[in-house]
Amino acid sequence: MEYRELYNGIKVPMVGIGVYQIPDYEEAKSTVLKALKIGYRLIDTAQGYMNEQAIGDAIRESGVPREEIFITTKVWIQDFSYEGAMKATELSMKRLGVDYIDLMLLHQPMGDYINAWRGLEKLYQDGKLKAIGMANCYPHVLADLCETFGVKPMLNQVEMHPFFQQELNIETMNHYNIVPEAWAPFDEGKRDIFNNPILKQIAIKHEKSTAQIILRWNIQRGVIVIPKSVHEERMIQNIDIFDFVLSPEDMSEIAKLDVGKSEIVNHFDPKWIDALHKWNF
Repeated sequence: MEYRELYNGIKVPMVGIGVYQIPDYEEAKSTVLKALKIGYRLIDTAQGYMNEQAIGDAIRESGVPREEIFITTKVWIQDFSYEGAMKATELSMKRLGVDYIDLMLLHQPMGDYINAWRGLEKLYQDGKLKAIGMANCYPHVLADLCETFGVKPMLNQVEMHPFFQQELNIETMNHYNIVPEAWAPFDEGKRDIFNNPILKQIAIKHEKSTAQIILRWNIQRGVIVIPKSVHEERMIQNIDIFDFVLSPEDMSEIAKLDVGKSEIVNHFDPKWIDALHKWNF
């Protein structure tokens, strides 16, 4: 496994397992147990995924020492205030059964995320959070946060895949020494990504799967990836991406696939913002 180091010295595995859209307790628990057995040490969840309890139980039952596992979770908009973020964090720790969280993110830069960030700052300073960051943060918002607060985001988790490459966002993160992390690294299967001719040709050349090429491409850009899978054989394949290197020509070919926008969640559409604000749990 390779790692990215946050600016505070904390090391994060470059490949983790995402548990979005696995709200069923038994399935979420089984997924994490399989992932930990395979060798995953980064688990990405969120309060809105409704599975923190299952993740915490799996971690305890796995036998893997807590200090070897990097847990990421996220505060949702409904709790965005100074006190709200602190109370939500305490609830996450209770559900996960831990006395600290490795990385807490604000799930969307909406609502009162300014005071919510202040709450995370306090929890970070108190040692309950080892690192803090943002999710779904675009370059202009990220730059504003960095120029406003004493504690900058340490990581920014955003949608990043060959069809939405977010080069300006990566440049902004690099400028502020923030680590990028990709959710939906496979674009949720859109645009028939696994059968894309360019990706398939590169996969054949390296004797790897298209999925492995996609993940390796992000890794070589310095982007942590958290692909979701409940299938053991795919979990094994997704973590087996450190024994080959994409050439500059490969990277250039993949760069041509960028369409410059999300086809999953459009944060620039007011209807999406309205829907996200109304999603409570």
